[in-house]
Amino acid sequence: MKALKLSWMVIWLYCAAASPFARADAVLDWNEIALSSVVASKQPAPNTTRGMAMVQVAIFDAVNLTDPRFLPYAAKSRPVPGASSEAAAAAASRAVLLKLFPEQRDTIDKAYAAAMASIAESAEKAAGMALGEQAAADLLKAREGDGIGAPNTYRPRTAAGVYVATPLPIGSDFAVSRPWVLARPDEFRPVPPPDLSSQTWVRDYNEIRSIGGKSSTRRTAEQTAIAQFWVITGAPAFNPIVRYFASTKLERPVDRARLFALAYLAAADSLVAVFDAKYAYNFWRPITAIRNGDLGGNADTPPDPSWLPLIDTPLHPEYPCAHCINAGAVGAVLEKLFPSADLTGFTMSSPTAPGTTRSWERLSDLVEEVSNARVWSGVHYRNSTQVGTRMGKQIGERTVERFLTRNS
Repeated sequence: MKALKLSWMVIWLYCAAASPFARADAVLDWNEIALSSVVASKQPAPNTTRGMAMVQVAIFDAVNLTDPRFLPYAAKSRPVPGASSEAAAAAASRAVLLKLFPEQRDTIDKAYAAAMASIAESAEKAAGMALGEQAAADLLKAREGDGIGAPNTYRPRTAAGVYVATPLPIGSDFAVSRPWVLARPDEFRPVPPPDLSSQTWVRDYNEIRSIGGKSSTRRTAEQTAIAQFWVITGAPAFNPIVRYFASTKLERPVDRARLFALAYLAAADSLVAVFDAKYAYNFWRPITAIRNGDLGGNADTPPDPSWLPLIDTPLHPEYPCAHCINAGAVGAVLEKLFPSADLTGFTMSSPTAPGTTRSWERLSDLVEEVSNARVWSGVHYRNSTQVGTRMGKQIGERTVERFLTRNS
């Protein structure tokens, strides 16, 4: 299937348009600027999440130093209550973004200059700038040598002389990287994927063969639209929902900064956990399994040599579902912080499904839709989506319970 081609500028314009509460304060402004930067970098989806985590945690630490209500993540400076939170957020963001994306210096510096020009010169502004720069330095030092960018040593499984597809899968560095909130990458590693003789495998195999294929007649038009909607992955996929809560449920800059930081901490570690499991189990994707159904020795999983999924298969092992673990992690953070909140008033569009707008009553509905979308897309088995979602929920809850907690 021909790959879905979207310019990164189109995705950025979607992200900005999906943020109706922009320009409200420095925390929201720099969330928007950071998202623009990670999208413009054209990095793989996991790296966009990691980049946003770097910026959002630095912003939180900086703003928290001006309004010290919570324990920091990496900041070592003494708080300066009353220092400018706007200057702190801007200085922290600029420092981290320049470290991550030096090729974008002109754009980042223009945004920084505009932000600083809007703040009157004062001792509070100077103190905020100093706090932001130091918070960024502390965060960058804490994440130095975290393993992201390590050489890809994935070894394709084959026999001597037998051709296999040559592109290397992505995310292998996340599998061995240093977590943000977890004790180790395999802390929540799930049990192995279903045995190929099991009823679960037969159920999942035949479900996705029937409904996830490109030419499926069982999948409805709405299911197809939803599958295409959630082709968008990484930070652009869930930043709109976090931004909605930050914009409509919270007023203090430090509370908004904390929400973004918690969401991205959970999302970043959900990727560490999921890639640990993916590369530990190296489970085959539906396109491989269905075209080779006879290799499992199970008469109930017949092969279909010409089967194709609805969307292009992501370039990494199948189990568990990464999109699902991201959704589960971010959803759990939001549910822990806003246990009675519904999604009234929130709608979302996607650059991968032009003309489609989605809305949900509850966070759990959104998270479940992501799981369904990956099955209907033909890229993940039902069990994998369920396992990924559960892992994400555990990681999200762990993050809120143990990090950036209130000062005693």
